[in-house]
Amino acid sequence: MLDQLITRAVQLGSLPRLARVRHEPLAAQAAVLRYLLGRARGTAWGQRYGYAAGLSAQAFGQRVPVSTYEQLYPELEKVLRGQPDVLWPGPAPQWQARSSGTTNARSKYLPLTREALHDNHYRAGRDMLALSTHLYPAHRLLQGKTLSLGGSLSPSPFQAAALTGDVSALVMNSLPNWAQTLRTPPLPLALLDEWEEKIERIARHVLRQDVRVLAGVPTWMLVLLRRVLALAGADDLRAVWPRLGLFLHGAVAFGPYKSLFQELMPGEQLRYLEIYNASEGYFALQDEPGSADLLLLLDHGIYYEFLPAGQFDQPDPRPVPLEDVTIGPSYALVISSSAGLWRYLVGDTVRFTSLRPYRVRITGRTRQFLNAFGEEVVVENAEAAIAAAAAATGCAVRDFTAAPVYFAAGGGTSRGGHEWAVELSGPPPTDVALFSQLLDKELRNLNSDYDAKRHRDLALAPPRVHFVPAGTFEAWLRHRGRLGGQRKVPRLANSRQVLEEVLATRPG
Repeated sequence: MLDQLITRAVQLGSLPRLARVRHEPLAAQAAVLRYLLGRARGTAWGQRYGYAAGLSAQAFGQRVPVSTYEQLYPELEKVLRGQPDVLWPGPAPQWQARSSGTTNARSKYLPLTREALHDNHYRAGRDMLALSTHLYPAHRLLQGKTLSLGGSLSPSPFQAAALTGDVSALVMNSLPNWAQTLRTPPLPLALLDEWEEKIERIARHVLRQDVRVLAGVPTWMLVLLRRVLALAGADDLRAVWPRLGLFLHGAVAFGPYKSLFQELMPGEQLRYLEIYNASEGYFALQDEPGSADLLLLLDHGIYYEFLPAGQFDQPDPRPVPLEDVTIGPSYALVISSSAGLWRYLVGDTVRFTSLRPYRVRITGRTRQFLNAFGEEVVVENAEAAIAAAAAATGCAVRDFTAAPVYFAAGGGTSRGGHEWAVELSGPPPTDVALFSQLLDKELRNLNSDYDAKRHRDLALAPPRVHFVPAGTFEAWLRHRGRLGGQRKVPRLANSRQVLEEVLATRPG
């Protein structure tokens, strides 16, 4: 049967390669760097920095600066406007990945080259398909459909011939025919840009299909699944899709959402695997069920370096290569890729949990953390603490954001603190004060800097938690034109702007 042929083909192509990534990681990265430098030595960027055959990783790191999006933008804009041979050889790509980011509303645009599409996104997608079918053969996942929820496409503001959109939409739109047959809904529905209409029409379309895999962002997948259950008049997804067996999720930490999915589909039939991808590339995937660690993909067209946490804001950052990382500390991800991104600071932070093979966990963002008082609370801490407080008080958190309460002017208070806006899926806990206490306790367990600041309430006051009405975060996104796709409310910020906007938002 066709599903068996596809299963054999993707497993033969991917599983041996993934084994080499686990056992020969440094050789894989050295080969990627040689390829990137060789391909790009004739570009304007390559000539500026003396790319040449045999250029060592050390020389590459000494010659080429680390760049944020804003710093690289003058060169990116040339590519986006159609200029060839700037950052990557050949004509400027006609696909441009758009992201609103997580710390501001301004969109960023990144070229998606043919090589990045094929060597990174497609290859990683096949790897995930191979792993899924290998880990869960009894589910016969490819006999049914994968329900994939992505973004939309529109003409580029830089050149009329180019398309821009969420990277999920660009990849989905470009999939080969054999891959299109495995997924649902059809492209005209999948790429709709009006998010509420999209959810309604997709829910009606997939209601009678044999869906076996879900793929998408947990927040928006929940919205879709609840609508499917409402249309079906059911309270368990097994009544709609009896063979549903796997959810491939990414973009946000899954811990706070797992209980919500288990409410929709109780039992052990639905399995979960995490992917780590972004507009800049597909970086890692969960290759071991039951573990939160993600295998770093080292032969997918991306060369990695890692910036230690203490250098995030330094004028002369010095990332370390893969062989010099250690287990435990947070690093900012620095990539060079076949999309023409050179020593590019992605903005995500990770920490290594294993060096044989190289596995990571996402810890947050270089610009998304709470450190107004030296407490250094990263997103990973916040998500784990909020999940623990919710579990202990019998409630389910749908979304949250937090910001500092700064010292009052004129000596009104000698202590700062944190203020949280939390939206639940269901009623609030009977003891709101207990929720705040448990949140505080878990943060103290997870983060020694936070614990030190909270000692005897001397520097930080206990957290202040507001439970906002259902639909508040969705309304905040809608009011800012950010509804749908992989767009989300920032979890943490050192300014109060987002928190105050959320607290002032009224759903409906």
